[in-house]
Amino acid sequence: MENCPQSRYADTMESLAAPKRLVEQTYEVILDAICDGTLKPGERLTQEDIAARLNVSRQPVTHALVILRAQGFVTEVGKRGVAVAPVQPELLKAIYEFRSAVEPLAAELATANLQPQHIRHGRDLLAHGRNLALAGDRKGVVQADMDFHSFIYELSGNPLIIDTMRLNWQHLRRGMGEILSYPGLSIRVWREHEEILEAMISGDAKLAARSMHSHLLGAYKRVILGEKLVT
Repeated sequence: MENCPQSRYADTMESLAAPKRLVEQTYEVILDAICDGTLKPGERLTQEDIAARLNVSRQPVTHALVILRAQGFVTEVGKRGVAVAPVQPELLKAIYEFRSAVEPLAAELATANLQPQHIRHGRDLLAHGRNLALAGDRKGVVQADMDFHSFIYELSGNPLIIDTMRLNWQHLRRGMGEILSYPGLSIRVWREHEEILEAMISGDAKLAARSMHSHLLGAYKRVILGEKLVT
């Protein structure tokens, strides 16, 4: 008899897992389409259309849209409809202000944890990013930028930095795509990334932090203020 409750709970947990994964997958697909510009700001979204496109029922779509609305990626229109939310300059500004405080700390912490394998990986990320920039791969460059900064978050060893920036980067993807489509500007961004990594490799944590802060100040000007100077 003692085994019966355990067996019943196991069956329940197993039955709940599948729909949860489906909601997460639906959420991720819609979020990616919003952030990479496939779904444009103001575009109306219907549960029926999304469910048909993804070949799922309306239930996971409903749950996914609730999460996206709470995170500011979609907004209500009319009585029951939703649309892709516009990019909010105020939110992007707030994120960059937050980044300017958090990411220099991440670079400083990461410097102390840098090992030879991390150096190799960091240089591979730089080479990959530069190649994508030269090729004019807009989506690829944004993803490579995310990967480089995520590399530093992970290396910092601070889980709060990792978790907090994960959602913020989804909003940043929407603002960065157009700016990083300028090849000269994108190459400049990767030079700044290289300066950060080289400071870390040299073991100068303070220089790495200052380089990161300078990089973020430049990113703020490019994304928020719209400056496209490449000199």
